[in-house]
Amino acid sequence: MSFTLYICLYLSFNFILSDSVLRSGTCQLQGHFRLNGMFKDGDVIFGGLFEVDFLTVFPELSFRTEPEPPYCEQFDMESFQQAQTMAFAIDEINKNPNLLPNITLGYHVYDNCVMLGMAFRAAISLVSGTEEFFSNLNCIGPPPVIGIVGDSSSTASIAISSITGLFRLPLVSHYATCSCLSDRKKYPSFFRTIPSDAFQVQAMVQILKFFGWTWVGLVYSDDDYGIYAAQFFQQEMQLFGGCIAFSEILPHDNNLRDIQHITTVIQASTARVVVVFSTPSFLIPLLDDLVLQNITGRQWIASEAWATSLVHHTPRLLPFLRGTLGIAIRRGEIQGLHEFLLRLHPSNDPKNNMLRIFWEKMFGCSFETGSKDRDGDQGKKICTGQEDLRTTYTPYTDVSELRATYNVYKAVYALAHALHDLMQCEEGRGPFSGNRCADKTNLKPWQLVHYLQEVNYTTDFGDHVSFDKKGDALAIYDVLNWQPSFDGSIRVKAVGVVNEGAATGIVLQLDEDVLYWNFEPKKPPRSVCSESCPPGTRRATRKGFPVCCFDCLPCGDGEISNTTDANECTVCPDEFWSNRDKDQCVPKEVEFLSYEEPLGISLTTASLLGTCFCALVMVIFANHRNTPIVRANNSELSFLLLLSLKLSFLCVLLFIGQPQLWTCQLRHAVFGISFVLCISSILVKTMVVIAVFKSSRPEGKGAMKWFGAVQQRCTVLVLTALQVVICAVWLSTASPTPHKNNQYIRSKIVYECAIGSVAGFSLLLGYIGLLAAISFLLAFLARNLPDNFNEAKFITFSMLIFCAVWIAFVPAYVSSPGKYAVAVEIFAILASSFGLLVSIFAPKCYIIILHPERNTKKALMGRESQKK
Repeated sequence: MSFTLYICLYLSFNFILSDSVLRSGTCQLQGHFRLNGMFKDGDVIFGGLFEVDFLTVFPELSFRTEPEPPYCEQFDMESFQQAQTMAFAIDEINKNPNLLPNITLGYHVYDNCVMLGMAFRAAISLVSGTEEFFSNLNCIGPPPVIGIVGDSSSTASIAISSITGLFRLPLVSHYATCSCLSDRKKYPSFFRTIPSDAFQVQAMVQILKFFGWTWVGLVYSDDDYGIYAAQFFQQEMQLFGGCIAFSEILPHDNNLRDIQHITTVIQASTARVVVVFSTPSFLIPLLDDLVLQNITGRQWIASEAWATSLVHHTPRLLPFLRGTLGIAIRRGEIQGLHEFLLRLHPSNDPKNNMLRIFWEKMFGCSFETGSKDRDGDQGKKICTGQEDLRTTYTPYTDVSELRATYNVYKAVYALAHALHDLMQCEEGRGPFSGNRCADKTNLKPWQLVHYLQEVNYTTDFGDHVSFDKKGDALAIYDVLNWQPSFDGSIRVKAVGVVNEGAATGIVLQLDEDVLYWNFEPKKPPRSVCSESCPPGTRRATRKGFPVCCFDCLPCGDGEISNTTDANECTVCPDEFWSNRDKDQCVPKEVEFLSYEEPLGISLTTASLLGTCFCALVMVIFANHRNTPIVRANNSELSFLLLLSLKLSFLCVLLFIGQPQLWTCQLRHAVFGISFVLCISSILVKTMVVIAVFKSSRPEGKGAMKWFGAVQQRCTVLVLTALQVVICAVWLSTASPTPHKNNQYIRSKIVYECAIGSVAGFSLLLGYIGLLAAISFLLAFLARNLPDNFNEAKFITFSMLIFCAVWIAFVPAYVSSPGKYAVAVEIFAILASSFGLLVSIFAPKCYIIILHPERNTKKALMGRESQKK
């Protein structure tokens, strides 16, 4: 309630005051801020905000009188150098006939004292001006400043941009890095010549990626800078595929217990790389405790806020921080700046009181007589203004490491180039509505924002300067390495560059030969949760651990991984298989029954032996063709049977070797025809045996007329012709073809003959089985016919072997994989052929060769005579 009343009273007072001002027709400045500054008049004024003093002193509040305004102390020479660089750049532009000709630039520079309140006071003073009275209520003419260089603090830049953005007054910061300032909706007129924290994080991740550091610790300060950077770093690490081993916040109040906790976490962690986003003041207590605990063996990655800080470059910290890698603002060179800084002289103008303060701090004197120092009564010496800056060496005169200063220089020139482009606009070709140009006599800040967005120039140092749609300059960072110096302290050496191109993206360039490592041997450390999985394996994440902690599992058969840290194994194509190391696919081994392997050699040998035996028997029978045992039961059928058995043995050769189209077509056809010829010959022989004995009886005297030589040949020919027809139909409709089979053995290709038609193959085998069954049945019935040499017994035994072999063949063939199925079929052919050869012809050869005395008609008929 009291707060609302206060607001109402405040608004009422301002309304009454405003009404009185409007009636008088004159605006009057209501008060002055006590600010340190530098001024130079010109046609167009640029504003500047710099952290020249580090401490703001607020007077005591008595609540009885109007309080004195706050003032600043603890002068910083390096920041004053930045302010003087703005003055130098404007002086250089005014002397340049090609940039803003006929226009003189001026500047109003204020000290923000590293305090948001003071920074806001300084910004308001720049925007509103410092004139006591202002009678032009129509606001005609240029504003007090057309653009502002600064502020160096992200917090102050956020606050100031929130106000200046309403009027589209450009604010070009040289040191504010918060990525939040890239929000064009909130900060439409904010620009900067320093990379944002987003790029800083990306640059640091590039360094981690370069050295393969995927397991890192994270420490950050408890402020906007640290928190925003840490959040973005965690996101980038996830995209990169790295993991954060621990994440700790540096406390605001330097609490010893919190510091010791962080130290314990760092010491216990397996991460050898620690990334720190912090300002030097936050980091000092942690480093002190690390020294106390003697924690070494860590690779530190420094953010730009402390990468160049001199506070840590002490011999005490050397054993712990040497080898640190950090990123820093791009170092530049500004020709003529050093001489300009040395030519500086104090001014009596109270508006330039910053110069007087600098002079007093530099030479330890005072322009006021009777002044005393802090510790005693003795007065300071009087400043004459003639003191020589060349006799001094301070951060003000040191131009060897121009980083933030170089950004100030680029910011001033960016505003100047934008203003130059605005002034060079040709009427009718302007960028504004109706192709109009800006009114050069009545400049508007928002018009300069448009041209500032289009700025594109190159500095004398060779750096390209332009802004993207978010107001960020093309990002570039130097990569620094902390190395020991000869005096035992730390020196910082630039070892690379991280920059961002429109086409190339973020590019890291490192000179690895000059890097110093604080490890033995002098090589970069390994910082991974799990060692990389070699080719031939895949990563399997450990349950409950980050993705960087994993086990390496070998790829399965038929799968490969040819890269390091593969997440999945790749299945090889159909005709390929994984090698022993599982890192590449090689053509599958083609398997078929070959002449070169032992099994093929054995079967070939058996086939040739069987053929030779048939030839030998044929020779024996030819030499004894007139003997009774050969002539018995039609010797012509015996020779035909031997010929068919010889073909059966030889057809085995078609089953061995790499399948070809012609061998696939012939192997089963020759096998089927030769076996039918063999079985039909046996069948006819069996029928002749039965007919002969039946013709010896009265009731069967006419039986032999149906089984003469011609009828026997015709019977064999007809039975064989049926098989030829079956084979011809099969080969013409669905011929067997070579086929690469991947189903039997996944690691091999079984080269086999696909039968083409199951019905055709089944009909071929079924016909052979039918003839064999009939032959077996007839021979079995004729086994007890009277004769001393009854061939029906041997035919019965041979057909029993034949049927047993082929009945056993079926399950063995089905269950045998690959080339062994072919071997089983060959074995069945050989076994049945040898069974027929031995069972039918071995007894006859035995008599012919070993017992020729029994090779007589009387001996063959002896059994019948005894019965009579």
